[in-house]
Amino acid sequence: MRNDQVLHASREVIVVFQEWARQQTLENNTDNISRTKAYLRIYEQCKELKWALLASMVSRNAGWNMTDLETMPIRTLLGMKERNMLFKTYERANWLIFSDAYPQLLTYMYSKKTGKPQFHHLTYFHVSTFMKHEWFHFFTHKDEERLVKALIINEQNVIQQPVIAHPEYREHVFHRLPYLSQDFFHLSAVLFPTMTGQLYGYSVNHFSNVTERIKLGKKLASLLFHPDYYPKFYRFSKDVEPTGARWEYEKYFSTRMPKTPMLRLLYPIYSHQDTIRKDWYVSDRSVKKRWWKDELHLPVEDVSHKFYSKRHLLYAWVHFKHVENEKDKLH
Repeated sequence: MRNDQVLHASREVIVVFQEWARQQTLENNTDNISRTKAYLRIYEQCKELKWALLASMVSRNAGWNMTDLETMPIRTLLGMKERNMLFKTYERANWLIFSDAYPQLLTYMYSKKTGKPQFHHLTYFHVSTFMKHEWFHFFTHKDEERLVKALIINEQNVIQQPVIAHPEYREHVFHRLPYLSQDFFHLSAVLFPTMTGQLYGYSVNHFSNVTERIKLGKKLASLLFHPDYYPKFYRFSKDVEPTGARWEYEKYFSTRMPKTPMLRLLYPIYSHQDTIRKDWYVSDRSVKKRWWKDELHLPVEDVSHKFYSKRHLLYAWVHFKHVENEKDKLH
């Protein structure tokens, strides 16, 4: 085969892989459920990609947050416009992370299959220079913990400007009372359920701060892969079909909870307008040293009582307001 033929064949292989990876990303980025499943499939094929399991579990939580918006008492507290804006925020952030991260995971699998690093393809997918370096490093050194941190750092920076700092979201979500009160009262949390009725996780505080989100991501990774709890979390992720409804884990509680609605029955497919994202690493060049630090190992405890006591208080407050309103009408 002549050199020009070899070059042409090589270019064809490049185009075929890139188009395949692009199509796979589009198909699996349809909604919260498809993302949750896609991340898990990657992890099941490549257990060294720990971030993929973390992403799947965090994606489940995003689904629960979305369906919460259409349940009581949230429907009482927030108008349709506010609920739609919050849904759009959850959806946009998770869609952006998937569109950036999934091609990276596929490219690693392709590299593993060929036995050679193929991370030059990441330029085609507009992946940050930071992650290109990290993937080459991982392919050589197999440092799984460093890769988890790198992906957490990268993805939280990916959403910072397009979502968190975007004028529309900043004005209508992050500077509004519903978000600020939820943040202040620690009503939002990322939870890892088990099939034996326990919940583990951490409150989400100061979500608009990139350093706090990175810190939370590292804490969650440490919890997810804790040797005493990982088997329980992984079993749940494999055996419980994601629906976006909290009933996925509430059905295992000793006290029966009312069934919550499934995400695909509440929301139509949301179409996103994609833009070529700027490389946050090139424009900022700021990877803070504390982003790489390990988080202190906190005592692991069942947080179901703590989480649901806050939710029950919210229900009680809404009921009280309803009673007060009815009294005012009588007078």
